Amino acid sequence: MSRLAAGVVLVTAQEPPLDPNDPDAPGVEDVGMTATAFMSVSLDPPLVLVSLREGSRMDDLLDEQPLWAVSVLTENQRHIAGRFAMKGRISDRLLFADIPCARGEATGAPLVGGALATLECRTEQRVRAGDHTLVVGRVLTAQVPSAEGGPLLYFRGRYRQLG
Repeated sequence: MSRLAAGVVLVTAQEPPLDPNDPDAPGVEDVGMTATAFMSVSLDPPLVLVSLREGSRMDDLLDEQPLWAVSVLTENQRHIAGRFAMKGRISDRLLFADIPCARGEATGAPLVGGALATLECRTEQRVRAGDHTLVVGRVLTAQVPSAEGGPLLYFRGRYRQLG
């Protein structure tokens, strides 16, 4: 499958506080994950699918949190993809610190500034498939904030660009 070129996206969601009734509990935290297994499923209704490694932080979060977002990364956003693909990484709060983001109106999730497209979704279905979970989401909002540059691609184990 490394011979199949794939677009690169950043999947984001907000992790609610552990105890919303405890004023000393940490607040909402943004979570992000780089994904290459992302695709359109249906135009009517508008559905997309993302494949998450079973038991990953994002898989666990989207099992509880039905609202999430996707930013389709440009060829100039390779550093964002690499940052959120690291294993054993530091807290996501620090990873988001210097990335220009806007809050999604429907989900509250971060949407990367300058992305080729952004989508906000609500989970419709979760399907276990081997060591992954396929999350099907209904598209709540879709925007094309930037028409500049080409897509970031992943091919043969490396980030690439068209051309």
